[in-house]
This record gives sequence, C-alpha cells and structure tokens, in this order.
Amino acid sequence: MPLDTAASFALPEDADAATLVGRVWRPEIGPSVVVLRDGALVDISGSFATVRDLCETADPAAAARAAGGETIGTLADILAATPRTARGAGPYLLPPIDLQAVKAAGVTFAISMIERVIEEQVRGAPERAASVRAEINAIIGEDLAALKPGSEQAAQLKALLIEKGAWSQYLEVGIGPDAEVFSKAQVLSSVGHLAEVGIHPMSSWNNPEPEMVLVVSSAGTIVGATVGNDVNLRDVEGRSALLLSKAKDNNASAALGPFIRLFDGGFTLDDVRAAEVRLRVEGEDGFVLDGSSAMSKISRDPADLVAQTVGKNHQYPDGFVLYLGTMFAPIQDRGAKGEGFTHHVGDIVTIGSPKIGRLQNKVVRCPDAEPWTFGVAALMRNLAGRGLL
Repeated sequence: MPLDTAASFALPEDADAATLVGRVWRPEIGPSVVVLRDGALVDISGSFATVRDLCETADPAAAARAAGGETIGTLADILAATPRTARGAGPYLLPPIDLQAVKAAGVTFAISMIERVIEEQVRGAPERAASVRAEINAIIGEDLAALKPGSEQAAQLKALLIEKGAWSQYLEVGIGPDAEVFSKAQVLSSVGHLAEVGIHPMSSWNNPEPEMVLVVSSAGTIVGATVGNDVNLRDVEGRSALLLSKAKDNNASAALGPFIRLFDGGFTLDDVRAAEVRLRVEGEDGFVLDGSSAMSKISRDPADLVAQTVGKNHQYPDGFVLYLGTMFAPIQDRGAKGEGFTHHVGDIVTIGSPKIGRLQNKVVRCPDAEPWTFGVAALMRNLAGRGLL
C-alpha cells in the first residue's frame, strides 16, 4: 500500500497559524533546519545549524519566524520525494529533531497500565492475555483514571493489592509517586514522516504506541510538541521488564514528526493537555484498526513528567524530547481469538492530532529498515565543513 505524501495530510488543521519547523536532507549539502512558510520549506541553517540551537533561544517560535533563509522547494514536492523508494536528486524530509535526547514516559494512562500488568503476567504469551485481563480487572477495576499517582488513596490501593498478591512493578510507576522515564532511542536515530518503522524479528506480539511528544530545552522549558510512535514489543517486555531496552530501542523504532509545532500565542501546553491523538493501522491483509488517546485522561500532567525528567539531578545540555505515553490498548484480535493485535510487515501506521498533523510510516522488520549511518560525529563534520559551527 502506498504512503500518503500529500501536504494537506501531514499538516495541522490550522497550518496557516502554526510555526512548524523540521529538518530536510539536501543532497550534496546535508541535514538542514527548515521552517514552513506559505507552502514551501525555507532553510534557516545559516541562523540555526541545528534544531537544538533553535530550541535553546528565548522564544523559538519568534526566532524561527524571523530567520532568513533559502527556499528549497514546496512541501508537496519534498514530501513526494521522502519515501525511500521515491528519492531522487532532490531534498527529502528528515525527523524534526537532531541533538536532543529521546526519552519516553511509560504507564501514564490507567488503561495502558493494566495492559503492562497483563504483559507481565502472561510472560510474552498473547493467547493468555484475555483471561488474565479479566482476572486483573476483577481485582483492581477497569477505571483507575481518577486515582492520583502518589496520593494517599494510591498508597492504600497499593497496600490492598500487595495483600491480595496482585501488586506489580507497572502499578508502582502507574500510581506511585515516581514516573517511569526511560531512554527510547539514541541521538539522531529516530525516523520521521514517510519513513519505515522497524519491528525486531524476534517479536511475534507487538504494537504501535501513538503519543504526544514534547520538545524541551536544556533549561527544562517546554518549547513545542509533535506526535510520535513509541514502537513496542509486547512479548519481549512481558518476559521481563529488564528487557525494556530490547523491547523499545531497535532500528527505526522511534518515529516522530512530521514537524515540531513551536509554542506561541496560538498553541500552548494547554493545547497538548486537551489533544486527542488518533491512530489508524491498515494492513495488506485488509485489517483496519482505529484507536485514540485523549490527553485529558493522562494520569500525570505533562509538566510534571518533564519536571521528573530534568532538573538538578539530571541535566540535558542539548535538550530532549519526551514521549508522553498512550492510553491505546491493542486488544482487537487480528488472528486467533484472544491474542489481540500484532503488526504484520507492510502495515501502514498513521498517528495524528488536529493541531499537530499526521505522521505516517510503513512497518518492516528491523534489518530491512533503512540503516542508521549518520550519527553525531558525521553531523559535526558536516556542519563544520559547511562553516556552520
């Protein structure tokens, strides 16, 4: 199935009012920071060599709007040339971040917390998920959204579940005082809109995780947002939480984009708090899955998750992006009854939000995804050679 390369598909509903920045690969030049203006992408690398540099300014949105630069093509033409099979001699879109660390918060929605407990209990065997789900819901209930993490009520529930032998490490980070924040991917290893996302060949039970992603400066200031796919191997993490890095950090396993929408008078953190993140998976077998995450149902406020990530005890001199977690529960059966959802090679995954735009990727096995070869050393050499450092 073809990817949707239309500009209107990628952009937010109010694109004319949005400050959208990203990155483009320019053949014979290299990665360039761009801003969208009147349907075209303008290279502002002369002012900001990296997206990291732009995000470190006092007002990134104003700085991006004021920066001069070279128009390198229409968004429509650049998107058409972005899928790996469609590239030619012209520029194509990259993921919109560069030197930022890629972090993710887990178990931030009650429903996903229950699913993580199920993964732990079934030890990677999807055929047991439905029966275990029923058992757990009978003990803890299906709706924990009103329970404030770290509260006295949460502590009381913890004591009750321990007494019943039903406590889990996932409940600890879901309703306890400390959030789960982990490293999702290496710097520069993420993939962008119209790229391939990778599923490790060892996995037979996996899923997309549609999430809002915050962009944060080194000072801990949230400067913008995008959407992302925190690709997850349910069977691997279910075997042991100590396998989290193997379940989460693989070739092409962290997608985000198409652009960063910078905060300004028309788009703020409150828009993120009120956002709906939508998911659609379309398979070559005719399977279709639709889902969504309402950010209003998140258990921990996005600002609190950022505060637990950065501070006096943990600095990020190049800033970071933070996946905020998902309430999407992939329990719709695709194969055998009771085994729930898992990806097939060739799936088209679309994740979007009205004020952000839509991120679309095609599922492949990790060894078949486009290799990641351009790392930090390559970026520094490239920028130095262009006189941008």
